[in-house]
Amino acid sequence: MRAVVQRVHSAKCVVDGEVVSQIQTGLIAFIGVFDDDTDEDIAKMANKISGLRVFRDDEGKLSLNTAAVNGGIMLISNFVLAGRVTRGFRPDCTHAAKYDLGKEAFDKLALEIGKVLPTCTGVFGAHMDITVENDGPINVVIDTKELRK
Repeated sequence: MRAVVQRVHSAKCVVDGEVVSQIQTGLIAFIGVFDDDTDEDIAKMANKISGLRVFRDDEGKLSLNTAAVNGGIMLISNFVLAGRVTRGFRPDCTHAAKYDLGKEAFDKLALEIGKVLPTCTGVFGAHMDITVENDGPINVVIDTKELRK
């Protein structure tokens, strides 16, 4: 599982002209699910996203997590994150999870993070228009395959 996580002032997800989710202060995480991801990958990703310390404390250090700033999490499915561009210019997404498995893993991730933080999602597999007001910008890439090492 791979995520690109951004610290935001606000984020909004629109599908077919309708706002389906939005947050103010918090994190937006674009999630790519691989065909070999396991429940362990989901647990590791949930732990990393919910614990990520990218908010400033009173001394200006990045030491606070989303809960400490009363923030929320927005998860957006993005199967192309499971792609590779090692050859050519078009992402090769052959290792991205198929729809049913990807949705199941994505939903489990949202459920896990939702146990500890306010969490909303886009619509899995839909074309989404995302509006993000970055804070920083601060962006972090998390790959559970790297966490296995």
